[in-house]
Order: sequence, then C-alpha cells, then structure tokens
Amino acid sequence: MLYKLLKKLEIPRRADALPGRAAKMPVPPSHAVLGTGIAPPFPAGTELAMFGLGCFWGAERKFWQVPGVHSTAVGYAAGHTPNPTYEEVCSGMTGHNEVVLVAFDPARVGYRDLLRVFWESHDPTQGMRQGNDVGTQYRSGIYAYSEAQARAAAETRDAYAAALGAHGFGPVTTEILEAPPFFHAEPYHQQYLAKNPGGYCGIGGTGVACPAGLGAGTR
Repeated sequence: MLYKLLKKLEIPRRADALPGRAAKMPVPPSHAVLGTGIAPPFPAGTELAMFGLGCFWGAERKFWQVPGVHSTAVGYAAGHTPNPTYEEVCSGMTGHNEVVLVAFDPARVGYRDLLRVFWESHDPTQGMRQGNDVGTQYRSGIYAYSEAQARAAAETRDAYAAALGAHGFGPVTTEILEAPPFFHAEPYHQQYLAKNPGGYCGIGGTGVACPAGLGAGTR
C-alpha cells in the first residue's frame, strides 16, 4: 500500500508511461457558463495561460469568474501520455497534471492578474498534493506561453514565496515550464461545478495575500 502511494508521488519515466492514443477527446461546442468556444481558434488578440493548482473542477471556476477571461477548459498536460483518460491520469502512470487552459483578453485582464488568482487559490508548498488530493496530477504548475509569461511567473513565485515564508510556510514547489501540449479532459469535466453546483471542490488557498503590486498589469 505504501509502495503504491509513493509511486503516485513520482512522475514516471517516459518509457514507463501509458501509451495513450492518437484520437482526441470530444470537445463540447461551447462553455457552459461563458458561452464561448473552449478550443481554438479563439478571437484575434486572445492570449493563453495554463495553470495546475489541484483538482481542476474548482480551479477552473476560479478563472472563469475573472472579468476579461474569454474561455476556460480543463485538461491534462506536462506528462508523457497523448490524449489520456481521467482514469489513466489518476493512475499516476501518465505524468500529467490536471490543468486549466485560460483564454483571456490582455486588454481587459493582465497575465499577472491571473497569476494572483493562481497563487491565492491554492497552497503551492505541498508538492505532489493539494489538501486531501494526493498524486502527481495535483501538483502546482505554471506553463508559460512566452518568455514574458515565464519571467512573470518566476518573479511572482519569488515574491509570494517570501510572503509565505513570513507566515511559516515551507518552500514553494511550483514547477514553471514552457507550455506543453494541452489535452482536453472528458466533456463531463468541463465546467463541472457549473453543472453540479454541489460538487466536490478541493481548492483552498493559504490565506496569505499576494504582496502589493504582484498581480498588477501584464508585466
């Protein structure tokens, strides 16, 4: 039992990961809350962001509530298995994280504003877990679509780590990577908490606010 738990806390090697498949997951025609498409193409000028912060049901709701967000979708990323299923991801043998893809209008909301939502909505010091949810798919991650995003992610990580440390929290374990391929999750996962208002939400922050100015603007 302990061995199985420990294995779920380790990202598998590519050679050991499940093979996946070429067929893509079906994608609903529109966002259940915003009414927009949840897959490209998005309107001209729209930018993308991708975050992992625990169970993607509650994480997605945090972002679709932000003014200036055009659309959101939940899926899997940063692992090895192409087009995985939820059951495969939960097995710990894909290496994927549960993530939220955010399409946003940079004229209305800045990337750093999204980073503020990210940092304040979960505990980024917990490693391969988030609260009672344990496994590699619950790790904290920022997946950058540009050098500017990667720079903002690192700067805000360092600032928030200092704030957390001042409140007795341990080191930040958030991974910051170039945005990997995004694989849509099953249709029933999309906007799950809008369809199931009483559904499980494991998202909860530390109660530590981002330092003043950390989440302002796009740079």
